Amino acid sequence: MILDLSALCFTANAQEERKVHIDLDAVESKMGTFPIAKKEPFTLHLKNVENRRLLIQGETDVTISVPCDRCLASVSVCLHLVIEKNLKVSEDADAVKDDDSLEQLEYMNGCQLDADRLVYGEILLAWPAKVLCAKDCKGICAKCGANLNETDCGCDRTVPDPRMAAFQDVFNKFKEV
Repeated sequence: MILDLSALCFTANAQEERKVHIDLDAVESKMGTFPIAKKEPFTLHLKNVENRRLLIQGETDVTISVPCDRCLASVSVCLHLVIEKNLKVSEDADAVKDDDSLEQLEYMNGCQLDADRLVYGEILLAWPAKVLCAKDCKGICAKCGANLNETDCGCDRTVPDPRMAAFQDVFNKFKEV
C-alpha cells in the first residue's frame, strides 16, 4: 500500500492518522518463502515536527507460518511489530530522507511511503532466531528422515565418540569374519 504524504511533508506541525492494510501475502527472504497466516489493518501515526522531522509510529501483529528448525513441522509465529521511524524533511525533490539513506530507499520515495516495504523491514527485524514447535522437539532421524515427535523409527542413532575412532579402526581391522 502506497501512502502519499506530500501534504504532510510540506506543512509544519501537521499530524495525520492513516489506516494501513498490509498487502503482503508472504515473506520472501534468502531463507525461503513464508506465508502470512493472519494480518490486520492498523493505524500509522504521522507527524511533521516543525518541517524538520517526519515521525512515523504504529503497532501491529502479524502471524507467519514458519517450519520448525528441528522437525520441519509448520508453526504459527506471531510477531508484534512496533514501527518508530524518524525521518529528515528537506526542501528538494527528495522531500524525506532517513539518517540511514539505504534504509530510506527501501520504503520512502520522495513523499511516497510504501507501507508494505516498511512492514516487511520490521518483520525481518522481529524474526525469531530459533523457531520450535515445542521446547522438547525431538527433530527428525538423520538416517531415515522420520519425525521423531510422531514415531520412533528404530534406527541406531548413537554417535561414536570421535576420540575413540582410532580404537574403532583397530577393532574393525582385526575383526573375525
